[in-house]
Amino acid sequence: GAGMGMTAPVSITAFPAEDGSLQQKVKVSLRIPSQFQANPPCPSDESIKIEEREGMTIYSTQFGGYATEADYVNYAAKLKSALGSEAAYRKDFYFCNGYDPPMKPYGRRNEVWFVKE
Repeated sequence: GAGMGMTAPVSITAFPAEDGSLQQKVKVSLRIPSQFQANPPCPSDESIKIEEREGMTIYSTQFGGYATEADYVNYAAKLKSALGSEAAYRKDFYFCNGYDPPMKPYGRRNEVWFVKE
């Protein structure tokens, strides 16, 4: 029953298939605003869970525009190529992040994150 407004980024955990496409299994994460961090309201929907994301080091790439699944897959492939075989990072998932509300037409920010091992 508490209104918290929209937070950024909206983070989608993507689970890549063998061919690089995304599996249908995704997890959408929203940041709980600072004023609710110490005591977040309990979700009334059982499918919503409150999780604490541990600190992490990431490899990241940024791009603009209205991001589609194909954009995230494409930029993930570019990031993978840029990192080469020397960088150690989680291969079983990555994060697709959007920072802007849907009605913002220009100057949009999107990122792909690989979590360093």
